Amino acid sequence: MSNVQGMSDPNYVSKQYRDGSNLNARIRLHQLFSVNQYGWQRWLFDQMKLEANSKVLELGCGTGELWLENLERIPKGVEVVISDFSEGMVEQVQKNLKNQPNFQYKVIDAQAIPFEDDRFDFVIANHMLFHLPDREKGLSEIKRVLKPSGWLFASTIGKNNLIEINEMVTRFEPQFATWNTLASDSFSLENGEAQLRKHFSSVTLHRYPDSLMVTEAKPLIEYVFSGRLQLSDERKAKLVEFIEREFSDHGGRIFLTKDSGLFVAKN
Repeated sequence: MSNVQGMSDPNYVSKQYRDGSNLNARIRLHQLFSVNQYGWQRWLFDQMKLEANSKVLELGCGTGELWLENLERIPKGVEVVISDFSEGMVEQVQKNLKNQPNFQYKVIDAQAIPFEDDRFDFVIANHMLFHLPDREKGLSEIKRVLKPSGWLFASTIGKNNLIEINEMVTRFEPQFATWNTLASDSFSLENGEAQLRKHFSSVTLHRYPDSLMVTEAKPLIEYVFSGRLQLSDERKAKLVEFIEREFSDHGGRIFLTKDSGLFVAKN
């Protein structure tokens, strides 16, 4: 039997992010094959323009790549609360960042943020709002803990992100047609602005220009298996064979579209 779990399914989120292994497999594909040599985390940090002595909350920290790649760029006196819904992920990011003095670490559900009103100058939600079962509640909570002059930085993907992978896997199994896409009512580049404008006075979208030229089958296979597919061992073996044939048929090079960006929203 094979099926696909929803991106905001709590069971999927708990399993997917119990540690950094699945996320690392997806990050690795981008690190190895991105055409844009100015990486996503550096670009993201550029857009944020954090200020000295500000208070920052990151929701859904993942493995902490944003901070690991920009440690020397953090303005003086910045205090950052790094959080995730997953206790295992928070433990991982704490190990990755070791004894950096700027950071505190917390397990937080973004739908019930355990801080007082008007606490933070900046809130960061990097590729995580589409995981919230109650996004309206989450956005209300973010607005509540932001200062009146505060900013939300919310990154996400668009409908064409890695669409070639989705088409490939759908050719293998037609029921996987929605495997690597966001639901129409999720949080995407196409609909994110409308959702944010219910809560914030201004919203601007910045798109990150990039694509992937994948020249090895193994990292792509690991990416596919890191996601929402649930397959028997037999079907997994068949899918590996299918992807390897795809590489052969394309001369050992597969182009992938990237469609990602950042919403900057003012309180």
